[in-house]
Amino acid sequence: MNAGAEGAILFDAGLAVQPDDRWFDPQHWRAQDKLHGQARGGRGGVAFVETPAGVCALRHYHRGGMAAPILGDRYLWIGSERTRGFAEFRLLAELQRRGLPAPAPIAARYQRQTLHYQADLLTRRIEHTRTLAECIVAAELDSALAARVGALIARFHVQGVDHADLNAHNVLIGPNGLWLVDFDRGRIRLSQGGWCQANLRRLRRSLLKLGACDRDEEKLDRAIWTPLVRAYRGALS
Repeated sequence: MNAGAEGAILFDAGLAVQPDDRWFDPQHWRAQDKLHGQARGGRGGVAFVETPAGVCALRHYHRGGMAAPILGDRYLWIGSERTRGFAEFRLLAELQRRGLPAPAPIAARYQRQTLHYQADLLTRRIEHTRTLAECIVAAELDSALAARVGALIARFHVQGVDHADLNAHNVLIGPNGLWLVDFDRGRIRLSQGGWCQANLRRLRRSLLKLGACDRDEEKLDRAIWTPLVRAYRGALS
């Protein structure tokens, strides 16, 4: 970790090159023609940048909800390990250690301004994937894919992983498997409980909001949600 009075960078010790502040600046990569597009879906969006560590997803943390218009991308300082980027970096490193399909953390940064800080995170890009949201828009979400999503979620829940924002934008579908991304505010719990169902309810709301089954709840439950939950329960056992 590189630390100074006004900020710090936490990074994978196995990197051949130590990241500096430029790694977290999309304009730095744009000037070198190494900014390879952006993706929406989260509060701040994600930029894909070609770093010395490979192509990465760069996210700048932004607030959501009622605080967003007032505080924007500023968070209350309560210690370096409680910063959003550092906490997610540590969680992702643990998920990698457990062999779960989640992004590999590359580096995290905070910049402190007395009582507040701003944060960024770099993770290795998962190539050749689309989001579940994109599959819904393309009318490609069927019972078979729903079952795979259910089994994916169960893998994380068995390990006690609570995803704080489980929605269709944070499920990636690729030829080699499925992944969950964006673990901001996520955590590992000691046991399963009501939080598991809360994760699932959040995902179901996302499917309806994005127009799965033409927002017909009865049709969604029959064609998508029932096979998803059946596969989820089967994988739990």
